[in-house]
Amino acid sequence: METIEKRKWSVNSVLLVLLFTLFGAFAVFPIVTLIIASFKPAQELMRFGLNLKIDPALFSFKNYAYLFTGESLYLTWYWNSLLISAVFTVLCLLLSSMVGYGLAVYQFRFRNLVFVLVLVMTMIPIEIIILPLYKLSITLNLINSMWGIILPFVVAPLPIFFFRQYASGLPRDFLDAARVDGCTELGTFFRIMMPLMAPAFSSMAILQALFSWNNFLWPLIVLRTNEQLTIPIGLATLLTPYGNNFDMLIAGAVLAILPILAVFLFFQKYFIEGMTAGGVKG
Repeated sequence: METIEKRKWSVNSVLLVLLFTLFGAFAVFPIVTLIIASFKPAQELMRFGLNLKIDPALFSFKNYAYLFTGESLYLTWYWNSLLISAVFTVLCLLLSSMVGYGLAVYQFRFRNLVFVLVLVMTMIPIEIIILPLYKLSITLNLINSMWGIILPFVVAPLPIFFFRQYASGLPRDFLDAARVDGCTELGTFFRIMMPLMAPAFSSMAILQALFSWNNFLWPLIVLRTNEQLTIPIGLATLLTPYGNNFDMLIAGAVLAILPILAVFLFFQKYFIEGMTAGGVKG
């Protein structure tokens, strides 16, 4: 019986490995295709489209050179996206974690109502609130600026909910010990609770950095000049009714993957732990 069970387990393991290998190949296929296409001339892309065909005679770095020569603003767009994503992610993690921590730890009037409102906000599409946000941005003189992109979403409902769920599962003994030692509430949060919430911070750092880096609709509405554009909007300007620069577009898209990939590799250690813990505790 033990031998039969072991064989069943081995067959199941092989099937699972094959299944996940297939899923992994399916997920990686578009990226590999994009990387190969980034070294091909535009004429080749127009004739045959995206494919896995590798012809050394056609491969060159000209597409990448075009991004950094002439009147190209690619480096400016890249810097704008890096700066906005970094500032947005840091502020969003800091403020959202404080709100979520407060909803989880402190007892105050209308606490449950506030939490319900946070949940309701997660169900409202951004398209519904774009007009009032735009009018508010005009009133605050935030149009065509970095802060016009960052401030409207810096305290997001999803991170608040996530941090609240995670903080609800943390032991209260640490809080009591810190208060007995005379630590202030802010000191308790920054010195005690933030290190304990490291997995939650790692998970939300990946998600919020990805959201900010790929954000297209709101920056498209707020930004006005070419020098202020971000990567998604800047690459979209390469497609016009008068000509499509697919070679530069694909090469720019490949380079745009690198920052998010670096963020994921840096925070991946705690990513799964933070997602699972934040989802089941509370």
